[in-house]
Amino acid sequence: MNSSDFDQRFDDGESVLEALDLGGARRTRLEQKRVNVDFPVWMIDQLDREASRLGVTRQSIIKVLDYP
Repeated sequence: MNSSDFDQRFDDGESVLEALDLGGARRTRLEQKRVNVDFPVWMIDQLDREASRLGVTRQSIIKVLDYP
C-alpha cells in the first residue's frame, strides 16, 4: 500500500492497522531510569501524607506528578 492509499483509508475512517508493522513499535520516553534525589523533610512529609490519603506509595505519587 502506498502512502496516498494509506492516508486516504485513514482519512475515510478505515482501519490501517494491517498495513503497519507493529513488531518493533515502542512508546517513547517511557523507559525507566533509576535516579537518587534528595528532598527536604517537609516535602517527604507532604508526599507521604498524600500517598497515605490515596492509599498508594510515595514512589507512585512522585511518578505521576505532572510538571509543565
